[in-house]
Amino acid sequence: MSASVTAAPPRQQDDPELPAVARQYHPWRWVVAIAALVVVAQFAHGLITNPGWDWPTFAQYFTADSVLAALQVTIELTLWGTVLGFVLGTLVAVGRLSNNPVLQVIAWTYVWAFRSIPLIVQLLFWFNIAYLYKHLSIGIPFGPAFVDFEVNGVISGFTAAVIGLALHQAAYAAEIIRAGYLAVDPGQLEASAALGIPRWRQFRTVIAPQAMRSILPNATNEVISLFKGTSIVSVMAIAELFYQVQVIFGRSGRVVPLLMVATVWYVVLTTVLSIVQYYLERHYAKGATRELPPTPLQRVRAFLSEATTAVPRGATR
Repeated sequence: MSASVTAAPPRQQDDPELPAVARQYHPWRWVVAIAALVVVAQFAHGLITNPGWDWPTFAQYFTADSVLAALQVTIELTLWGTVLGFVLGTLVAVGRLSNNPVLQVIAWTYVWAFRSIPLIVQLLFWFNIAYLYKHLSIGIPFGPAFVDFEVNGVISGFTAAVIGLALHQAAYAAEIIRAGYLAVDPGQLEASAALGIPRWRQFRTVIAPQAMRSILPNATNEVISLFKGTSIVSVMAIAELFYQVQVIFGRSGRVVPLLMVATVWYVVLTTVLSIVQYYLERHYAKGATRELPPTPLQRVRAFLSEATTAVPRGATR
């Protein structure tokens, strides 16, 4: 028995009967690219040469002890606001998704109220909560109290800021989590229930990985917004990053370089959060795509590997 070999189709340049394909030129792409590079170069030149930016003052205060201490306060506010906000937001989302009409109404009212009131108003309200309630007690509802304490002695400025940020964040986190749950195909839940998978395992292995693909981008946006929104607590005289920068340029008069100190720190930490988001999304993308695209670091390594292997080949000629 003879095996038949199928010849490869001739290439276009080897077949004279095929019409030649005209090469397309895009001169306007190069014009636009060059114009954009010129604008970027002018902006960079202004940053470097304009004495108004006062880069020596920027370098002096960028890593100053007072600025780093204020940066730590900003990170702590963001961390506490994120953790408490998403924990409470998860409970609110469960209430909105439940079949209990009372919980649905309470959860909906919470989201409606805290999304309607500006964050700065909420923060000032909690900062002045002692004006309404000088004493708080813990005990039986409408009955005797077991513990009684003064509000001023418990709720400090930092605690009030955390409460305000967390309650505000929870309203948005609840809608993000609810949207992620609703994005999961109901057929997935029906199939897992038909297979007899326990409900907790259904959530851990079926619902959560698919919901996280929808939750992560929006959740990261909210965390970044919260991180930058901590500058609002400066109205409460809390020594976070923006407040400390205001104090320094109020004494020195160097407004622009001190604003750049805060700006660069915000950019740096936002970039870190974006990198974390990228790898978390990549982790939860497993199973959704057959092959994950290479990371930027992997692309750089592949480019360097190709470059190093191509150099000896050219050198032997």
